[in-house]
Amino acid sequence: MGLGSDMYRQQILDHYKNPRNYGELEDADIEHVGENPMCGDTIKMFIQLDDDDAIEHVSFVGDGCAISQASASMLSGELRGRSLDEVEAMDRDDIVDMLGVELSPMRIKCAVLAEKVAQDGIAIHNGDVEVEETTTE
Repeated sequence: MGLGSDMYRQQILDHYKNPRNYGELEDADIEHVGENPMCGDTIKMFIQLDDDDAIEHVSFVGDGCAISQASASMLSGELRGRSLDEVEAMDRDDIVDMLGVELSPMRIKCAVLAEKVAQDGIAIHNGDVEVEETTTE
């Protein structure tokens, strides 16, 4: 691992220790919770939409490992301004690229939890699916 991956590790630790957009968002249009039962990570996402159904504000609460919480913090900033379709089209490669480090299969589940929670919340909002809770099993 080179110097670049050290920079990304520092960024992950910074987002874990100083999460951005942390806290409940009042008047959220989309609110959804999920967990990774393998390790107990939990994330609840709050999404507020503008008049064009683009994402205006995103926040989250949760607890878990550095990867899951840093991923939620980083993703909360990445989602602002995106359409719901753009978020639904995201995949795990987008999250791995955002984090900038290689992850083991077990850590991938931690990293994509926030993405899955956001996507499932959007699917419920759109009436595409009825899900009570997201899991990454």
